Amino acid sequence: AAMSRKGGKFLVDSLTRSAKHFNKSEVECLVKLFDTLVAKASSQFAGAGFDRTVFRDTLYSAFGMTDDVVLDRVFSTFDRDNNGCITVVEWVEGLAVLLRGTLEEKMKYCFAVYDLNGDGYISKEEMFQMLKHSLLIQPADEEPDEGVKDLVEIALKKMASTYLLRYLRDYDHDGKLSFTDFEKAVRDENLLLEAFGPCLPDIK
Repeated sequence: AAMSRKGGKFLVDSLTRSAKHFNKSEVECLVKLFDTLVAKASSQFAGAGFDRTVFRDTLYSAFGMTDDVVLDRVFSTFDRDNNGCITVVEWVEGLAVLLRGTLEEKMKYCFAVYDLNGDGYISKEEMFQMLKHSLLIQPADEEPDEGVKDLVEIALKKMASTYLLRYLRDYDHDGKLSFTDFEKAVRDENLLLEAFGPCLPDIK
């Protein structure tokens, strides 16, 4: 997106303050990358941003993130106004959490990814959907057979008995995980941050 030198400086300064985890030169690089991605996108957003396809391709090539369900959910956490377009502010501030967020920021981000319907809870059905897609790798046009579905159900029950009861406890006993439940579990055991699917880049 073409911008005046003055406007560009103001944008970079503003994003450096709001994104917190990036310095000015890093923000400048991310804005340039954003402009490159916008140029690849369809013109429906009039240069204001890029769509889900460009976003997914970018996360796949940059971070090796391949799970379609997870990528769609990551897109939703970036696309804060839910208009189907990633703006430069959403891009830089989203990457700040994805790449350099504090534990608190990453807990909120991961919880939002797993909360498929956005109601503030992770239900058993949402856990099942995330685990199913994390465990099953097969052509998209093939339905898993009943045996594999049973295996996923067993894996979910196993996780419920070991993690959900031991770590991801339903502290208020309402049959679903609130953010408070999730936060307590992750603070006790950081590895549970991505318990329902890989939604953060690996260290590399």
